[in-house]
Amino acid sequence: MAQRLNYVRKIMEEEGLDGFLITSRQNTFYFTNFTGSTSKCLVTREKAYLIVDFRYTVQAREQVFPNIEVIEYEKSANDTLNALCMDENIRELGIEGDDVTFSGYKSMQDSLAGVKAFRDMQKKLNDVRMIKDEGEIAKIQKAVDIADEVFEYILPFMKPGAKEIDIAGEMEYKMKKLGAQGTSFETIVASGPRSALPHGVAGTRELKNGDAVVLDFGAIYEGYCSDITRTVFIGKPSEELLNIYNIVLKAQLEAIKNAAAGMTGRELDNVARSIIYNAGYERCFGHGLGHGVGVEIHEKPSVSPRGDDILKSGMVFTIEPGIYVEGVGGVRIEDTVLMTDKGLKILTKSKKDLIVL
Repeated sequence: MAQRLNYVRKIMEEEGLDGFLITSRQNTFYFTNFTGSTSKCLVTREKAYLIVDFRYTVQAREQVFPNIEVIEYEKSANDTLNALCMDENIRELGIEGDDVTFSGYKSMQDSLAGVKAFRDMQKKLNDVRMIKDEGEIAKIQKAVDIADEVFEYILPFMKPGAKEIDIAGEMEYKMKKLGAQGTSFETIVASGPRSALPHGVAGTRELKNGDAVVLDFGAIYEGYCSDITRTVFIGKPSEELLNIYNIVLKAQLEAIKNAAAGMTGRELDNVARSIIYNAGYERCFGHGLGHGVGVEIHEKPSVSPRGDDILKSGMVFTIEPGIYVEGVGGVRIEDTVLMTDKGLKILTKSKKDLIVL
């Protein structure tokens, strides 16, 4: 995986940097393969160092990609980092501005005597992760497969009287049994009027006849996430909820059908958004159509009204239109998809036909 560090060095060359400090957990994993909770990775023009404490020395040496030297610090990570920066003559250092706290920034200013400038390179570093290689796609597909199996597994549990939080717990247990490291995010089980909450995490409400139930969840497999949403009904839904379901499904299918490499995220978002708005629900779809999925559950590209990213082959993202009506309920349908030169490949396999339990 030396190529990944070469991406960092390309940024350094373009920006005139002497070194790059990687500190966020997601980028540390992506560029080094280290999964511990604390470290600092210094990339120079020729070398790469992963600075850890005693707890992680053995783990780091077992995990890191070739040509990354693991260094166990003694006094403090910044003291060791300062010595490396002095040895490597690093005067301008790229950092992750979204990860470094204000106090952390001040501490580096005080500790790194030879560094004269710190420059935020977060956007450029994150952009590298947008195009997935075959290995990444395979891991995301496995994470998606786990989520698909969990969806089929949980349906028999969804009956009047069942609590949202119990359903969520059963789903998360099943994900672990199927090989997931954990959940991509806090599992959403939102029923009845609560289904109108786009991020209505599971509560103590009991399912009732006539409820729409939004299930939004995902699994992490070998560091990579999946994301799926399905909306099912407990007993016969109202005519309004049935109409909403059909509109959302149409918007989702049209977006999938019309997606093509070279579009912007904004253009694809508009395909689904125009269908929902034209159906009279303009004020009921307030989030973007989708987001990138990878080592983070929300990453680039953005598929939203503000999505300027050009969609390219190798990008993995979601297609998830929704309609949410306060006091009535909501519907969201979401797949994880892969952009190819021939259009979208749908990684999610769970059925989207109307499900009445």
